[in-house]
Amino acid sequence: MPTATINGIEMYYEIHGSGPPVVFSHGRGGNHFSWWQQLADFSRDYKCVTFDHRGWGLSNDVTNGPGTQAFADDLKCLLDYLGIEKAALVSQSMGGVTNLNFTLTNPDRVSALVLGDTTGGIGDSSVIDLLKDVHPPEHPLGRALSEHFIEHNPDKTTLFQQIGFLNPPMPISVVSPLFRNPDGPNKEQLSHMTTPTLLVVGEEDLIFPPNVMQAAAKLIPNATLEIVPNAAHSTHFEQPEKFNQLVRGLFVNVDDWT
Repeated sequence: MPTATINGIEMYYEIHGSGPPVVFSHGRGGNHFSWWQQLADFSRDYKCVTFDHRGWGLSNDVTNGPGTQAFADDLKCLLDYLGIEKAALVSQSMGGVTNLNFTLTNPDRVSALVLGDTTGGIGDSSVIDLLKDVHPPEHPLGRALSEHFIEHNPDKTTLFQQIGFLNPPMPISVVSPLFRNPDGPNKEQLSHMTTPTLLVVGEEDLIFPPNVMQAAAKLIPNATLEIVPNAAHSTHFEQPEKFNQLVRGLFVNVDDWT
């Protein structure tokens, strides 16, 4: 079982394929398994790295440690451990906090950034004020998947749920404050970003509705926002072909992978 002893924890990771490196950062309800539909596609052309955040999946955490505050540092340590100097970062929900913070503090190490169904924890009032009226359902499936998907894809819905069961039980409140924190990345910090950035959101996302994602996209120079029909908070899982197509479209325009 591949683990890296980094930043005070044992972090689980996997590597698939070869080529320019791409790192996938999962959301609160997932873990490294969540990216199975991306790995089958991107590993043909890219070196794909998946991992479990500390306290998720097969990665441990330390008692009274920094928790989610260490995510970006954990990613840096993992890349250092693997000898990856620069990579494209793809994220979903909670993973966007990891990837956006890492990009802001290590811009020369990120060739492209994908924020899937996530604001990345942007703290600007233009974004977090819109979240005050957003109240997604408590049930994990209702929060993450569209009603249409749940009704017409019982097999994949069950798989989605089983992947989540591999994580230790934890309250939703473990992550929610990350996206409503006014100390998150601000307009001034974001204005200096030069990393090619793509934001993707499901048209039916109940956690980060399209209007919230539009506000986030406006703060990142030259960012592109794509709204995907027939998807909610897990576009990569519900509409993998469309999600992968959009990400590949971003990668095609990346000039510097090293």
